[in-house]
Amino acid sequence: MSTPLTGVYPCYENQFSIDKTGGDGSSEENLVPIADMESFSVSIDGNVEEWSSFNNKGWMDRLVTGKSISISVSGKRNVGDAGNDYVAGLALKTGKDCNTTFVWNFPSGAKLVVPCVVSVTEWGAGESRTVAPLAFDIMSRGMPGFTPAS
Repeated sequence: MSTPLTGVYPCYENQFSIDKTGGDGSSEENLVPIADMESFSVSIDGNVEEWSSFNNKGWMDRLVTGKSISISVSGKRNVGDAGNDYVAGLALKTGKDCNTTFVWNFPSGAKLVVPCVVSVTEWGAGESRTVAPLAFDIMSRGMPGFTPAS
């Protein structure tokens, strides 16, 4: 058993993988890392219903009735890497062809498994002296599975 994480840590200790078959992530052999990714940002959207009842004397009441998570990832295009090739190959696809599973392994040992849609947002274009980019959004499709660190 590894030592539990305490204190601060560098972001590169977060590790990501994607199901290169468009599957549900249950087969470890289909989960591959995505080479040469440089940054990511996470957005959690809570659907909040609001109402003002008479018994609250004008004060707003609220309830979170739904959630979604989006993870925006950006880096470099790396031809020949299974994860990078898989994501880049989704650039012109539509419908269920863009469905897959994204797995986030946290430095603490926790794990988030996200059934998702992949939307490629940058695909190989840039200035002549830059490395070709690859950027994409992972958008949850249903409820993710979270396993806390042991």
